[in-house]
Amino acid sequence: MKKSLVTLGVLAAAALALSGCTDSADTPSSTPSGDAGGGELTKVRVAALPIAETGALWAAIDEGIFEDHGLEIEVVPAQGGANAIPALLSGDIQFAIGQPFGPIRADVQDLGVVIVGNYANSLAEGDDVNAVVALGDSGITRPADLAGKKVSVNTIGAAGDLTIRKAVQDDGGDPSTIEFVEVAFPDVPAQLAAGTMDAAWAPDPFRAMVLGDGGVSVVAPYQATIPGLSVLTNITTQALLDDDPDLVADYSAAMAEALEWASDNEDAVRAAIATNLDIPEEAAAGITLPTFTWDLADAGIEDLGTLAVEFGYIDAEPDFDRLLQQQ
Repeated sequence: MKKSLVTLGVLAAAALALSGCTDSADTPSSTPSGDAGGGELTKVRVAALPIAETGALWAAIDEGIFEDHGLEIEVVPAQGGANAIPALLSGDIQFAIGQPFGPIRADVQDLGVVIVGNYANSLAEGDDVNAVVALGDSGITRPADLAGKKVSVNTIGAAGDLTIRKAVQDDGGDPSTIEFVEVAFPDVPAQLAAGTMDAAWAPDPFRAMVLGDGGVSVVAPYQATIPGLSVLTNITTQALLDDDPDLVADYSAAMAEALEWASDNEDAVRAAIATNLDIPEEAAAGITLPTFTWDLADAGIEDLGTLAVEFGYIDAEPDFDRLLQQQ
């Protein structure tokens, strides 16, 4: 394997990196890349969550796929896709891998944010890639039990709490009584154990940690509301798409190849998860992986927009023709 080009800082450093305060002299170039077969690589900053799904990106970088397309990728850890949007708009990063809800809200506000490709879809049946979990002695066993409880999500006002509200409503509970609190995914197991919240929405490996310690899976909210909903998408700005179409084209081609490769090389993805999340290989082996895909078809993003209007998260649906620009 080629030497990894991943730069994965601690979350505290990421907060600074995503604040738009990066020194301009250190900002990676976003000029069109050179010959993929040789020459200088174009440095590209990509925000991504420190979760198992990012294993496809880490592994593809190690495999040299992005380098083959003339790109040197710096991965900037983020807490959520919505949190990365200010950094996208400021030009501090060029792309973000995040939930589609942040771009949905940004389009309603006409901020010039676009989704250029998918990244991963949740699973329509069986064990899904994320779930609401609770401690085994909490008494919380079904969605309706979450009514009146304190539930954590990584980003408030996004797909996590929206789909949880819908699942609770469909199970006969009152979603308006849920108190949502914002907790970064890596903090979920410790915060649950400390009793700071009653339940938590989390992906692997953090969901698996809770379940491994005797916790219970309450509901997989994506699967319960929009089966197969996109977990993560590739996000950029209309400005970058207009000003540097070659860079967007190079990144899109590399990411499409990376996701197809990741689908066929699960062992490499799991190895990258173990390395980058610093967890045992046996733990990574038990993680439920999503469906890695660049294709936005059947990603459920339009359904998510409709649900957001129904629950008053946004006043009107976005312009999906403007928002979804498959590359």
